[in-house]
Amino acid sequence: MIGAHQPQNTTRGWIVVAIRWAATIAVLAVLLHFLPFAQLRSALAQVPLTRFLAILIGYGIAHSVGILKWRMVVNAAGAELDLATSAQCYAGGLFGTLFLPSIVGGDVVRLAVGLRRSPRPAAVFAGNLADRFLDVCAQGGLVLLGLVLLPGSVPAQLQSAARHVLLALAALAMVLTVLALLLYKPILRGRSIRFRRRIARLRHALRAVARRPLVLFFCWLLGTAVQGLLLVLAALLAISCGLILPLRIWLFAWPLAKLAAILPLTQGGIGVREAALVALLAPFGAPGPLVLASGLAWEGIIIAGNVAAGGLTFLLRHFESRKISS
Repeated sequence: MIGAHQPQNTTRGWIVVAIRWAATIAVLAVLLHFLPFAQLRSALAQVPLTRFLAILIGYGIAHSVGILKWRMVVNAAGAELDLATSAQCYAGGLFGTLFLPSIVGGDVVRLAVGLRRSPRPAAVFAGNLADRFLDVCAQGGLVLLGLVLLPGSVPAQLQSAARHVLLALAALAMVLTVLALLLYKPILRGRSIRFRRRIARLRHALRAVARRPLVLFFCWLLGTAVQGLLLVLAALLAISCGLILPLRIWLFAWPLAKLAAILPLTQGGIGVREAALVALLAPFGAPGPLVLASGLAWEGIIIAGNVAAGGLTFLLRHFESRKISS
């Protein structure tokens, strides 16, 4: 019976991936239909290879800091992961975003490795959840900074939309917390002792993280630094495409576009991020073709960087297997 279900699940998974890529292509096709293709191609051709490679190196440096941050958070929950294993989890998650829906899809790969390697799997799950929450808070903080720096330049509709997005995220977090508290006992009722123990371990791991506020605050600062560096790199790449905007505008628009990519609509958020960025920068007079070119160039950085992360994951596994065999 198990063998019969596995091919069916695999086929279903590939169908879902195909649908995500079809949605990605559809969104990009719509953007290309309404925006001048010649101007888009010209903007992409202006990006020097040296600038692309330099930004790709910066992308790797930013995520190297991300590895350290992720390890600090999951170990604060009691995961006890070493640096090599943490790098394997994190890099594997980056590679996974190329094949799993939305940018959160990489968390599935990250957890798949961490849950097997940690003596406390619940701590890995709780720590990864806390790390994702810190990343969202870091992006929200950049949006708020953009609103503060652009009080008179941001159109009223965009200000209202940004506030609604941030309020919706806060409300969603509160609703999920309340539901967890209300449904905790009903979910446990009638469950096996093994299931109850797993829930208890998860609750203990979450409490362990909550008891380390200084670690969480420091990791939030690291997360903000990582997101800020990625934002600056994206802005520099946009300059190569001919799109020159004040950094404070990027502080407002870029994190919102990245938050939009969390929605599991397309593969890795590709297309959704570009469409959101075109819409957010249009009120500031940014030409749509240049914005789309900047977004596509950044997607090239993401794909190249995440493929390199997949290679790093393979190397770490290879060295680990050789170490075990010897």
